[in-house]
Amino acid sequence: MSIKGSVTTSDYLNFDSTLNKAVKLIKTDKNYKLGFLVVFGINSGLRISDILSIKFEDLENDSISLVEKKTNKKRTIRLNDNIKNAFELLKGRVEKQEGYIFTSNQNTVYSRQYVNRKIKELFGTKKLSVSTHSLRKTFGRKVFLNNNESDKALIYLSDLFNHSSPAVTKRYLGIRQEELDDIYMSL
Repeated sequence: MSIKGSVTTSDYLNFDSTLNKAVKLIKTDKNYKLGFLVVFGINSGLRISDILSIKFEDLENDSISLVEKKTNKKRTIRLNDNIKNAFELLKGRVEKQEGYIFTSNQNTVYSRQYVNRKIKELFGTKKLSVSTHSLRKTFGRKVFLNNNESDKALIYLSDLFNHSSPAVTKRYLGIRQEELDDIYMSL
């Protein structure tokens, strides 16, 4: 929980190293469901509230449709190979393959606070402020980089994130601050 009046932000993670670490968690660690949550988060761009509502049945097709909790807008996400492969690994680790995916041993859905704490433990560093929102930002940065840092990518991301403008998306992804920093360093 943050201190009232303080500014809290989360940083994005390196997509490839995060993906690799998350897949390793699914294969070898007791936190295998958290590993899948990370893979799903960095490949879907969903908020944690929407990720936690995912059920096994939702991932049996090539796409998932849902109504986002925060915005109440309908969204369809095509499941890419990263998600599909990780889901197959996950299914190999769990006995019960119905209902909510992200549940504890007591069969309760993970809380946002629990996931935040675990993500900080597994992926945080002294230099990075990491939270569940880092997964969404990691998705955005990967899309931006894969599309040659184009304005077109910002327009698409702005639409996907339901931002009011590409300028908001640019600020959200930390791109604007990097450009400002470059101005100082160029002197």
